[in-house]
Amino acid sequence: MSSLAVLHASQLITLGGPPRARSGKELGDLGIIPDGGLLAADGRITYVGRTREIEKLCQRNTEVVDARGCAVLPGFVDAHTHLVFAGNRLEDFESRARGETYQQIAKRGGGIQTTVQATRATTEDDLFALAKKRASWFLRNGTTTIEAKSGYGLTLKDELKILRVIRRVGAETPLETVPTFLGAHAFPPEFRENHAGYISLIIDEMLPAIAQEKVAEYCDIFCEQNYFNIEDSGRILTAAKQHGLKLRMHVDQLTNGGGARLAAELGAITADHLEQTAADGISALAKASVQPVLLPGSVYALGSKKYPDARRMIDAGLAVVLATDFNPGSSPSASMPMMLALAVTQMRMSPTEAIIAATINAAASLDRVDTIGSLEQGKLANFVIYDCDDYRELAYWFGISLIRDVFVQGVRVA
Repeated sequence: MSSLAVLHASQLITLGGPPRARSGKELGDLGIIPDGGLLAADGRITYVGRTREIEKLCQRNTEVVDARGCAVLPGFVDAHTHLVFAGNRLEDFESRARGETYQQIAKRGGGIQTTVQATRATTEDDLFALAKKRASWFLRNGTTTIEAKSGYGLTLKDELKILRVIRRVGAETPLETVPTFLGAHAFPPEFRENHAGYISLIIDEMLPAIAQEKVAEYCDIFCEQNYFNIEDSGRILTAAKQHGLKLRMHVDQLTNGGGARLAAELGAITADHLEQTAADGISALAKASVQPVLLPGSVYALGSKKYPDARRMIDAGLAVVLATDFNPGSSPSASMPMMLALAVTQMRMSPTEAIIAATINAAASLDRVDTIGSLEQGKLANFVIYDCDDYRELAYWFGISLIRDVFVQGVRVA
């Protein structure tokens, strides 16, 4: 049996506690062990404690990693990404610098449609090569699990192609992937004048095929003005539930259209974005125990000033999640440390709250809380060693990588 010991961490951030999302006062407890260490065997953690305790358990063949002067944290869990796509949106990027809005760019055929066109024209193998390269970006930024959405195909064939690539990334790289079907991302050009026809295609053809092939765990939707309205979103997501898919939702990103309240009514696992959500929407999420997934990278990249009201959500007792929204248009970043910095400086979350939101709470939102998100006995040995002795430095030194080593299931991968 192969074993690995990490010793002498200045701070071992365990996040030990109940196997569920954390909220309220629990958001202030990282479970820090000074001069801490862990022992792992065959990819799972077998013991966590002080270095002196770990040293007594080491065998002659135990691989020892000295983390002296370093903080050790669980691998980040990124609960909202758009990993698989072709091309880029550099033209949109430059247009926004000239003052065009996200909505204006989309109206003239840019935005999501640009990426759909490029993705449809790219083979599954070529999409995998692109996604594999991006998987290495996540790993090098300390992320060991991601949720990944389809949504850049908008035909049954192309959505299945993207979901198969997501599955393949999880099987053939160290990065764990959790697949989500996002066929209701936008109306494709061939259905521009026939929205009802595309909604019927999703409900009658896409959802049954995706459920039959078992290539997705979740169904998501872009519930937004000029995309999918409240009524359409309710129909599509109700059908998704009937096919056994759990629900996630893009809501209230550009306008406050009541998406948060719909997420609560439907029993969605998460409501994502929430930049425009008002107090009544936050209250509805809290009553229904829907987890908010906050995406400060997209606010920053779009040049907006309105971030989600994280403090109000935390005060309402919500188990907040932090994610990158990695995508080519509105958040081209795979850096969770950068999201921590934005959360602290722009949303007034504490460094402790931000780390919990990007680890154990994110794992809970993906139904993975029993295996990842904290450093506890029995969980996967997914952890990152940072070249700093205080966890707060991850958000403090923004734009600088402090990562020394990344381990997935006890194997160094970056």
